[in-house]
Amino acid sequence: MSKKAIGYAVFFVILLGGFFYFLFAGTDNWRAKLPTISYVKPFSFTNQDGKTVDEDDLKGKVTVVEYFFTTCKGICPKMNTSLKKIYEQYKDEPDFMILAHTVEPETDSVARLRFYADSMKIDTKKWVLVTGRKDSLYKAARGSYLLDDPANSVAKLEDQFIHTQFFALVDKGGNVRGSVYDALKKDEMEKLSRDIKGLLKEKAGPNGFVNSVFSNNPQ
Repeated sequence: MSKKAIGYAVFFVILLGGFFYFLFAGTDNWRAKLPTISYVKPFSFTNQDGKTVDEDDLKGKVTVVEYFFTTCKGICPKMNTSLKKIYEQYKDEPDFMILAHTVEPETDSVARLRFYADSMKIDTKKWVLVTGRKDSLYKAARGSYLLDDPANSVAKLEDQFIHTQFFALVDKGGNVRGSVYDALKKDEMEKLSRDIKGLLKEKAGPNGFVNSVFSNNPQ
C-alpha cells in the first residue's frame, strides 16, 4: 500500500472517530441500555397523607414500584424487608423514590397506610404508599408495570386479587425498564440495585409518559 493510501486511511479513521465522539459526547448513547418493556400510563391515587399522587410525581425520578397490602402476613413482610435494603441504599438520592400500591384498597385506608409507614420508620417523601379505586390500581399493575397477567382482569373485580412478589423499575422518563424483579431472590435484588444505580446516572431520555385518559381518580 502506498504512503498516500495509508495517509488517506489514517485520515478516514480519525474523521470517523471524531464523528462518533461528537455524536456521543455528553450523552449516554454509548452505554449499554436496559431494555424498555412498558411505560407509565396516567394515574391518580391518594397517598398516606391524603394527597394526590400522579404520573407527574414520577417524572425525573428512578422509581421502584411494588404492590402489597398492610394485613399481609405472607410474602409482603419479606418483600418489604428486601425493599428496605434498597431504600437504605438510595434514600439520600434526590432522584430516587419507591411507589407502593395497596392491592386491598377496601381495607387500606389513608390512615392505615400512614400507620403502616410509621411502623416501617420510612421517609414517606421517598417511599410513598398509595390507595385508590381497585380497578385503577389493578389496571396500573397490569397495563403499566406488567406485574400481573392482563388476562386476570376478565373475572369480576370483587373476585380479583393481585398478590405478586415482583417489583418494577421506572426510569426518569416514565419508561419501565429492565425486567420485573423477584423480591424473594437475593441475586435479583442485587441486580435491581445495580440497575437503579445505572438509571440514576442516565440523563432523562425519551418520555414514556402518555396523556391518554386513564379514568382512575380515587374516591
